Amino acid sequence: MSRTLIKDLHSHVGEEVTLMGWIDTRRDHGKIVFFDLRDATGIVQTVIVPKEEAAYVAAGDARAEWVVTMRGMVNKRPEKMVNADLPTGDIELYVTGLSAITKAETPPFDISGDGREIDEELRLIYRYLDLRRPRLARNIRMRHAFIKEVRDYLSARDFVEVETPLLTKSTPEGARDYVVPSRMEKGKFYALPQSPQQYKQLLMVAGFERYFQIARCLRDEDTRGDRQPEFTQLDMEMSFVEQEDILRITEEMFTAIVGKLYPEKRIMRKPWPRMSYKEAMGKYGNDKPDIRENKDDPNELAFLWVLDFPLFEEEKTDGHFAPSHHMFTAPKTEDIGKLDTDPHAVRSYQHDLVLNGYEVGGGSIRIHDPALQAKIFDLIGFDEEDKANFKHMLTAFSYGVPPHGGIAPGLDRLLMLLQGEPNIREVIAFPKTGEGRDLMMNAPSEIKEAQLRELGITIFKETKKQENKKTMSK
Repeated sequence: MSRTLIKDLHSHVGEEVTLMGWIDTRRDHGKIVFFDLRDATGIVQTVIVPKEEAAYVAAGDARAEWVVTMRGMVNKRPEKMVNADLPTGDIELYVTGLSAITKAETPPFDISGDGREIDEELRLIYRYLDLRRPRLARNIRMRHAFIKEVRDYLSARDFVEVETPLLTKSTPEGARDYVVPSRMEKGKFYALPQSPQQYKQLLMVAGFERYFQIARCLRDEDTRGDRQPEFTQLDMEMSFVEQEDILRITEEMFTAIVGKLYPEKRIMRKPWPRMSYKEAMGKYGNDKPDIRENKDDPNELAFLWVLDFPLFEEEKTDGHFAPSHHMFTAPKTEDIGKLDTDPHAVRSYQHDLVLNGYEVGGGSIRIHDPALQAKIFDLIGFDEEDKANFKHMLTAFSYGVPPHGGIAPGLDRLLMLLQGEPNIREVIAFPKTGEGRDLMMNAPSEIKEAQLRELGITIFKETKKQENKKTMSK
């Protein structure tokens, strides 16, 4: 007999079915045994009575989290026994056969509650158990639903989803790169992408015009509650657009998806308000202000665009300038002349998306003029070696590049806010700790000496004396 999913049981009332799943709870009422059986689609009460002798004997040892097969009749529950809190609360399975597929040890923590009171490190060690709890399972399923809506929305508007490489070249773009040694070319390294920035711009040179990707990004930087060493962003790039086009499609997409998946949420203002960087800093003291009218209302969403960022941050000690966003961000057309006279006064076509006081995305119109890009490289102090790292970009731009721009909303942070979670680890299936450790896999970890030799790598470990000297110098 083929397996029936719990979510489909209403269409099988009065029929015999086979269910497979986990025992969620066990209750003994006199001689009658009740199991709540759980699969990925739902939960249902099952009843085992002594009359069904084989099933009753098999039920004797069965406990929570055992994986079992149950056969039986789907019956309507008596009206006074209906559980209105369960989608299947009006039916139950009268069990005629039960067999254990696998037994289970007692879990190290309760998985029926929301888990917030449990030590997080313990939860991360046993993440596969933690994901069984309804709150975490709901977060991951909503993540899937949100990404599916994004894919459908953009695909319907002529965007092409393109996967870009995870093994790429280390270039100076801000955060530290994770590097990967090459076995074939010892002493040389790949870098894992901090973002697909250069690839998506090259796709515009290639003529795709509208690109998106659910992109994995990796940055070797200090972590915090809303940041991870690896994270996911919705990467988008478009050709022949102005900044207004990018803001409009992003706003329309997220407004539509939130309305569909989160009908209980209220977007504070439509269209989304806009604010200059100067205004944000002057009024709120930061560039990601929380402008909610009622900050105690978890269902209020205050989206905000912050615009007109300075192209450069404070001047470096060597007289050069640090880009505020990144080195490919275009200066505002009316400010280009100030690059030669007052670079600090130059504003950019950067746009940041803020939600409830969190930056949930950023992007810009890009530089498509090779001469202007070379000028920016000079202003930020690139030497010939630095410029050589971007030779492929400048070469590509010499073959005809359209005006283009994009945005990269962070899906982890956005979903954290939509799901009402305190940090992004709660919406990621297998996250790392705040220190970047994977407690379940015990990573990072040492590798075998044979692997190091094959890669041509020697590890020099600091002596205790060197470690103490470093600590004293801090």
